[in-house]
Amino acid sequence: MSRLMFIIFLSIFNFTFANYFGSHKQSNDQCFCKLKGSIDDCSCNFDTVDYFNNMKIYPRLQSLLLRDYFRFYKVNLKKDCPFWADDSKCAIRYCHVQPCESDDIPVGLKGDLRTDTHDYQYENPYDKYLAENQLTDCEQTARDHNRELGYLNTTISSKNYKEFERWQYHDDNLDNFCIKETSPGEYVDLLLNPERYTGYKGPSAHRIWRSIYMENCFRPDASPHNFIQTSKVNGMCLEKRAFYRVISGLHASINIHLSAKYLLSSQDGMTFVRESGEWGPNLPEFQRRFSPDMTGNEGPEWLKNLYFLYLLELRALHKAAPYLEREEYYTGNDSEDDDTKMAIKDILQVVKSFPDHFNESLMFNGGSQAKLLKEEFRQHFRNISRIMDCVGCDKCKLWGKLQVQGIGTALKILFSGKFDEWSPRLTYLNRKQFNLERTEIVALVNGFGRLSESIFELDKFRQMMR
Repeated sequence: MSRLMFIIFLSIFNFTFANYFGSHKQSNDQCFCKLKGSIDDCSCNFDTVDYFNNMKIYPRLQSLLLRDYFRFYKVNLKKDCPFWADDSKCAIRYCHVQPCESDDIPVGLKGDLRTDTHDYQYENPYDKYLAENQLTDCEQTARDHNRELGYLNTTISSKNYKEFERWQYHDDNLDNFCIKETSPGEYVDLLLNPERYTGYKGPSAHRIWRSIYMENCFRPDASPHNFIQTSKVNGMCLEKRAFYRVISGLHASINIHLSAKYLLSSQDGMTFVRESGEWGPNLPEFQRRFSPDMTGNEGPEWLKNLYFLYLLELRALHKAAPYLEREEYYTGNDSEDDDTKMAIKDILQVVKSFPDHFNESLMFNGGSQAKLLKEEFRQHFRNISRIMDCVGCDKCKLWGKLQVQGIGTALKILFSGKFDEWSPRLTYLNRKQFNLERTEIVALVNGFGRLSESIFELDKFRQMMR
């Protein structure tokens, strides 16, 4: 009898043991349950991206982003919100951004790019030759004579120059997916102002995302929700799906950063006003933001959109690689600049080795309707770049503007047409073909760095759950 009771007890224990750990495993995996198989609207798998990023891209990016060229970002954090009265300035000390002092900024970043590297100071190659070689009297006389014969009146009034500037500004904006800064702004050291949880939340933060999703994302219906349900997204065309997945992927990435660098020592309620704090991963916060139970089954879909955005920006780097490899990355420190160029070439070679890049050629095909959709796509994203000036936390605004500009630069590379045909002749004659300013390059690489770190942090959260 006792043996029978023991067998019954053992059977019940084994059933309970197996049931507990089976459900426990399922619960732990719920945030990642959909990160399997192929990525929506792309041709590669999640596992492929995880390995490629965590083993090849992430370590290189972490090293590259320590360099001065990518460390200092010029931004205007004082622009007024163009959409509503800014009544929600964050008073928490971790919201503040400390701009650089003049002495902290590398000498090469204080002015324009040095002119000697591309010979831009000369109107034509012959002038460069003349500057480097002393002329004889006969040569000087011949030069003056030829100039008289070929004289061209280039007198232009200052009023006309102002019009030319307006024309150039208009033409540049036709390609840009972000609103360009109209004032110079200030340099910020990104390493001294890292993206992490600041305590900025509540109505102000919710209004930012609500405005982005409700008023600027393409919506399949008049759904009252801030986010668009995945079942609805799949009913939209590729271009509209891509727009939503880009925004959702950015949102997911930011939420991962905040969960991975959460203020752990805030339980006493006073840490936000003290001089020091301890940041680290907060697994319950991550689960709150992404678990199916807390997000109406949408959280895992948002994580999938992170991978979509990662592949889109990876493709932009691949497409712009011939241009980026020819950039000088000038800071005024020759050895630093040479090391930066070598690091860029190394990481771009790795980017080129990825087997399944995002295919942007599938988008915006179909004549006049496709052109209208492309312009609507661009205007929606430009509005989102404006909304970044409404963020009430300066540190959140800094990283929001940088990452939005990074995405805007990627979209410009993919869809402006300026990067579709590579010309190897980057001389004074066609330097404008590069079409990227320094802040765009810094935003593109740092923005991709944020996505890369998000995927890396995802693996750490997955291990914590296990």
